[in-house]
Amino acid sequence: MSDNKREQERTELYRTIWALANELRGSVDGWDFKQYVLGMLFYRYISENLTTYLNKGEWDAGNTDFDYSKISDEEASAVRDEMVQVKGFFILPSELFGNLLNRIKKADKDAKDKAEKDGKEVEIADLDENLNEILQTNFKNIEASAIGTPSEENFKGLFDDIDVNSNKLGPTVIKRNKRLKKLITVIGDMDLGNYQNNSIDAFGDTYEYLMGMYASNAGKSGGEFFTPQEVSELLTKISLLDNNGKMKTEVNKVYDPAVGSGSLLLKFAKILGKDNVRNGFFGQEINITTYNLCRINMFLHDIGYDKFSIEHGDTLTDPKHWDEEPFEAIVSNPPYSIKWEGSDNGTLINDPRFSPAGVLAPKSKADFAFIMHCLHWLATDGTAAIVCFPGIMYRGGAEQKIRKYLIDNNYIECVIQLPDNLFYGTSIATCIMVLKKSKVDNQTLFIDASKEFIKSTNSNKLGDGTSSNEPNNIQNILNAYINRKTEKHFTALVKKEDIENADYNLSVSTYVESEDTREVIDIAVLNEQISQIVQRENTLRAEIDAIIAEIEEA
Repeated sequence: MSDNKREQERTELYRTIWALANELRGSVDGWDFKQYVLGMLFYRYISENLTTYLNKGEWDAGNTDFDYSKISDEEASAVRDEMVQVKGFFILPSELFGNLLNRIKKADKDAKDKAEKDGKEVEIADLDENLNEILQTNFKNIEASAIGTPSEENFKGLFDDIDVNSNKLGPTVIKRNKRLKKLITVIGDMDLGNYQNNSIDAFGDTYEYLMGMYASNAGKSGGEFFTPQEVSELLTKISLLDNNGKMKTEVNKVYDPAVGSGSLLLKFAKILGKDNVRNGFFGQEINITTYNLCRINMFLHDIGYDKFSIEHGDTLTDPKHWDEEPFEAIVSNPPYSIKWEGSDNGTLINDPRFSPAGVLAPKSKADFAFIMHCLHWLATDGTAAIVCFPGIMYRGGAEQKIRKYLIDNNYIECVIQLPDNLFYGTSIATCIMVLKKSKVDNQTLFIDASKEFIKSTNSNKLGDGTSSNEPNNIQNILNAYINRKTEKHFTALVKKEDIENADYNLSVSTYVESEDTREVIDIAVLNEQISQIVQRENTLRAEIDAIIAEIEEA
C-alpha cells in the first residue's frame, strides 16, 4: 500500500478519536478519558483477536461457514482450556465486544421502533439501565479466565482503571451508561480492519495518538509516562548498534526499568519485528495505572502474553527481574531527579547494583541509581541508552564519585546533548548517556545535537527525514555516533585523562565548543565608519544652521 494511502488511513483514525474526545470532553477529564478509550479498545482488540484465531482454524479445516461470534456459550466452552493456553485468556461468544455492540444497537432500534409505533418520545433502551453491570461482569470473566494459568499475572487487574461505576462518567447510572454506550459505539464503528493485515498498526497507533494527545496537554502527569516516538527511535537504534556500527537484526531481550506506557520497548518490535526479540520484552513501573496501560499496550501491539513481563513496583528498592539473564538492550527515560530511600535504607549500599561505586545516589536525586541499576543488568555485549537530566553530568558530591567510577571503569560510550523542548511537560534540554561493558577504546564520545531539531506546533522534534524538506536529525546523530571521531562544533572523542583533568565533568559543552555564529566586526573599519558619519552630521548641521540664518535675516 502507498505511503499516501497509509497516511490517509491514519489521519481518518485520528480524526475519529479526536471527535470522540471532543464529544465527551468536560464529562471525563482527558487523562482519565484516555484510560476508558484504551480499555474499551483493548476489549475490542482481544475479542477480535480470539474470534479471528478460532475462525481461521475452522476455515482452514474446511468449515468455511463457522463464526465463533455466532455459536452458543455452551459450544464455545469446549475450547476454553485450549484458548487460555494459546492466547492467555478466554471470552464467551455472548461476552465478545462485537456482540455487546450488536445488542446495544438492537436495543436502540427496538426502543425507537416502539416509540414510533406508540407515537411517543424515544424511551430509555433496555440495555441503558444495566450496561455498566454487563461490562463489569464481562471484564471480571475475562480476567478470571486466566486465574491459575501462566498468563494470570499479565491479565490480573487489567480492567481496574476502567471504572464503569465512576462518577467521572456521570452523576447517575443512566447518564454513566449513556456515555459508556457512546464510547462502545464509536470504538465499535472505527474502521480498524483486520488487525493482522492492517497497513497501519491501527490499535497501536490509536494508543500512541491518545498518549501523545493527552501527554502534551497534561504536563508532567502525562508526559512522565510517554517518550516521543522520535526519541524512542533514536534510543532504540543506538542500543541496537554493535561495535562495528552495524545494526543488529535480533537481540535476546529488551528491558526498561521505568517502563511507563511501554513505548520505548515497543520500538524494538517496530524496528526489528517482535519475533526478533527472541526472549521478550521486560519492564517495571511504579505507577499502578500506567502499569496497567503498559500491559494493555503490549496486547494492542500483538505481543503475546508469554513474550512480555511487565511488573509493578519500585525498581530501585524492589526490582522484579533478579532471576533474568542480563539484557542485551536497555532503553529508559526514568523520572528526573526524584527522591528515593538512598542512604536511609542501610541495605542499599551493599546492593550489588550500587555497591561497586562505593556511594549511593543522593536521596533527593535518584538519577544515578537508575543508571547503576541499568549497568548492573546489562549484558557484556549489550548497550544501554538512558535519557538523563543534564545536572547529573556536572554536579559534585556523590554524583561526581559515581561519574568517576563509570569513567575509570570505561563504561560510558557516549554522552549526547539533545535539543530543548523535546519532551511533554518539560522544556529542559536533556541528554542521553550510552553505557557499554565492552568498549572498543578507552575514550568517550560527546555529541552536541542541540541544533538537531525541527520546529513543531508547541515543541521541538527530531526530524526523521520522512518528508523531502525535513532534515533527518535522527540519522545525523546516529552517523556521528557510528563515526566516533572529533568534528568541530559537533563531536569530540575525549581521552580518559582529559575527563579526569576536568574533574569528571561529563557536560557536552565542556568538550564540544559551540560554533560562534555572531558577526565578526572589524573595530578599525567600524571606527572609520563612525568618524565619517560624525563628519557628515557636522556638515549637515552647518548647512542647516546657514539656512536658518538666511531665513532669520530675511
